[in-house]
Amino acid sequence: MEKQARESPGSSTLLQDAATTPRQTPSFISKLGAGIISDIRARTPWYFSDWTDAWNYRVIPATALIFFANVLPGIAFSLDLIETTQQYAVAEVLISSFMAAFVFSVFGAQPLTIAGVTASRDGLFIVNYLGPITVFNKTIYDIINKQSDAPNYLHFVGWVYFWAAIIHWITAILNWCNFLKYVTLFSCDTFGFYVSWVYLQYGVQVITRQFSGDFEGALVGITLALLMLVTSFLFQCLSETTLFHRHIRRFFSDYGMPISLIAASGMAYWGRFNTSHPTTLPVGGAFQAANGRAWLVKFWELDGKWVGIALPFGMVLWILFFFDHNVSSLIAQGSQFPLRKPPGFHYDFFLLGITTFIAGLIGVPAPNGLIPQAPIHTTSLLIMGKPSQKDIDEEVQITRPSSLSGNDSNGAVIKMEKSFDYSASRREAPIAVVEQRVSNLAQGSLCLMLLTGPFLHILGLVPRGVLAGLFWFMGVDALKGNGITVKLLYLIRDKTLTSPDDPLHKVRKSRLLMFVAIQLVAFGATFVVTQSIAAIGFPIIILLLVPLRTYVIPRLPFTQEELSILDGPTASPFTMESVGGSLHTP
Repeated sequence: MEKQARESPGSSTLLQDAATTPRQTPSFISKLGAGIISDIRARTPWYFSDWTDAWNYRVIPATALIFFANVLPGIAFSLDLIETTQQYAVAEVLISSFMAAFVFSVFGAQPLTIAGVTASRDGLFIVNYLGPITVFNKTIYDIINKQSDAPNYLHFVGWVYFWAAIIHWITAILNWCNFLKYVTLFSCDTFGFYVSWVYLQYGVQVITRQFSGDFEGALVGITLALLMLVTSFLFQCLSETTLFHRHIRRFFSDYGMPISLIAASGMAYWGRFNTSHPTTLPVGGAFQAANGRAWLVKFWELDGKWVGIALPFGMVLWILFFFDHNVSSLIAQGSQFPLRKPPGFHYDFFLLGITTFIAGLIGVPAPNGLIPQAPIHTTSLLIMGKPSQKDIDEEVQITRPSSLSGNDSNGAVIKMEKSFDYSASRREAPIAVVEQRVSNLAQGSLCLMLLTGPFLHILGLVPRGVLAGLFWFMGVDALKGNGITVKLLYLIRDKTLTSPDDPLHKVRKSRLLMFVAIQLVAFGATFVVTQSIAAIGFPIIILLLVPLRTYVIPRLPFTQEELSILDGPTASPFTMESVGGSLHTP
């Protein structure tokens, strides 16, 4: 199958050498900027092919899917920030999304990683469940607004972003991204499980807020949310059956969610639904910042006292982005994806510092890597093909586990279902990924296009109830493939219907329960902290998952074989090579 991947569309001779050419990974602080230089040298030979390889149909559905999955949740997550601070508008969110897409698609070393404002896996919140950077900014607003000599909000945030940008650059120059070698599926699954529930809860919150207005409109919002949820899963289920031709099934997979969103939005203006006036998204003027302010924020005019106070906030933001953006990049290049082009974590984190600084300079929310948008993007770019005869009855890499088949700890590697009634020679498996820059740039350009008058009007027609359904769909879809969910389903599944080759059979039930319990306790602790007065320190709690896995769990009564089954590297050795490999390679 690997041979087929290398001979698939979009590949080249250079790609064949990528997996066999060793990279010299710098140690911590040994050589300043060595990681950045290594990333640039490794990625530069493929820059031209990153554009030419985009001549592939997979780029079109990937652009459409990631656009809807990025821009609408980003706006929805920012509604609280927009309505509470009055310092941001929809324009700021769209500008931030475009800036991130442009910088990382044109200049980045990992163009498959989607960056934006939603940052679903950063569900940093205080009272409400919001996107991380959204709540981070809202928390700052709440804190400084209580002061008698409160500074200009955007000036203060500008300094927070500036301090964070400096620490980003120092991190990249000192090769600190090599700490990613300690990150495993334990941390990613726990964080991803938490974020999935953030999506589900926020969908409920979008609905409940509508009851403060017109009751009939709120009921219509619930109807639209359920319509969005059911139709999206209907398309997804049809794409996973044996019904219809494979091209039709792939069409359902590619365009099911966008079609459901457009159809549900249109339903709000049909018949009596239209008379209920369901709540829609707020929009402003074309390319107009909130309150008609200038786009340039002169944060250097801030009083010196507040400049110093902004530093610890910048450090917290750096911790948040260090974990979230890098892990987003890891998951977007996970071991289930047959990638052939090298990564570049050090260089991209340096670029993230640049986008963070620019965000403070123009007064927009700082973008960073998004989950689940990043892996959704890579999944949509998969090229499916026939596996070799040798692989037919062996483990294959797919993105969603089957409830009737055996699963490993992260739900990525499973056995082919034996209940299928069609020939094994017709089964398809991922053989390559269209690794290119166009889809990321295109979805960012569409965000910019939304800032024009006609498209802003269309955006303002989208009911909030539809967004609630989108949150529920994305949350449940992410839960389905999460490692914690996979283990919980294994524990309650009828063992007579579980594959005898399931790796979890080799793990003692008491140890499986212990491992899952630790993850659930960490998940619960995250919720507790984020709902307390200490919510601003949420990134620190998330970061503590890494030393917990590295130093505490190995001391518990697990065998090495059990740990290798329950946990593992987030990405393949080829991807982890950029940061010195993984310390937990089975």
